[in-house]
Amino acid sequence: MSDTALRFLTILALFALIVLLTQFFGAMVVQGQGKRRAVNRRLQLINSGMDREAVTSLLRKDVPRGIANAPPWVADRLKSFRRMLNAANIKRPEVQVFGLMLVGAIAIAFLILVIAGTSGFPLTLGTAQLALSIGLTLALAVPLMVISRMADARRRRMESQFPIALDIFVRGLRSGHPIPAALDLLTKEMDDPIGSEFGIVSDEIAFGLDLREALARMAERWGLPDMHMFVVSVSVQMETGGNLAEILENLSQVIRDRASMFMKVRALSSEGRMTAIILTALPILAFVGLFTSNPSFYLDVAQDPIFFTGFGGLILLYLIGFFSIRHMVDLKV
Repeated sequence: MSDTALRFLTILALFALIVLLTQFFGAMVVQGQGKRRAVNRRLQLINSGMDREAVTSLLRKDVPRGIANAPPWVADRLKSFRRMLNAANIKRPEVQVFGLMLVGAIAIAFLILVIAGTSGFPLTLGTAQLALSIGLTLALAVPLMVISRMADARRRRMESQFPIALDIFVRGLRSGHPIPAALDLLTKEMDDPIGSEFGIVSDEIAFGLDLREALARMAERWGLPDMHMFVVSVSVQMETGGNLAEILENLSQVIRDRASMFMKVRALSSEGRMTAIILTALPILAFVGLFTSNPSFYLDVAQDPIFFTGFGGLILLYLIGFFSIRHMVDLKV
């Protein structure tokens, strides 16, 4: 055998060995990830030895209730904020989170005023307005944007999981399981976030809560139309009777068709939504970036009496533009 043929066979053997090793270790990694995904956080906590009631208390988030005797718009905003925290998997109370943001904003504003005073800049009303605006931007606006993105990501995952969960629930009902047993099947087959959410429902039913109330609490925590339709379907079936499996199968198909239509609408409106994101985030990022890199750009003119009026007008125009753009890109399907 010639040297050329021997080299070719050696290279071919090395190539085959590398391919086999890559496939072997890749399959191990994929299988390990699949097993980890198949177990949601609730089951992981139960398997670790925690009591079922303690797991439910740890995972369950309060239903948005608003504030007693508060104006309707304040109560609605607070409930929306609670739902956003629930979707982002943040378990702290909404008042505490908002309070921490305000404390952070005041601390940043105070720090800016101290640094500006020690650097020789006069502490005028415009300087205080500028410092407070920077504090609110860094400690309130930016965290809210991050939490909102986290909530949207988990909410989209929940919406994509929900038709699959209904299919599993329907198969459980058709195989002869009662509704609580079919719900318990979802807690073992589905990963987070929907696996833990149905696990909370199953635990609440086991601890004595009514089925419809437990499902309604889950729907209220997330505020998704699909969940509300599911709760209504189960409630109507429990009141009037009927084939629940067939009803939920039709509901699953309706949800899938609605999701398909929603994705088409998102694709057609993607340019407008991206423009809205850029127009919303760019002024904040430019404002914070310019102040961080060159504070004197703003502090030199903050002592001018017209700065307070002009800067306040810019903030007002930005807020008007923000809510107008949000209203235009908030498409309902």
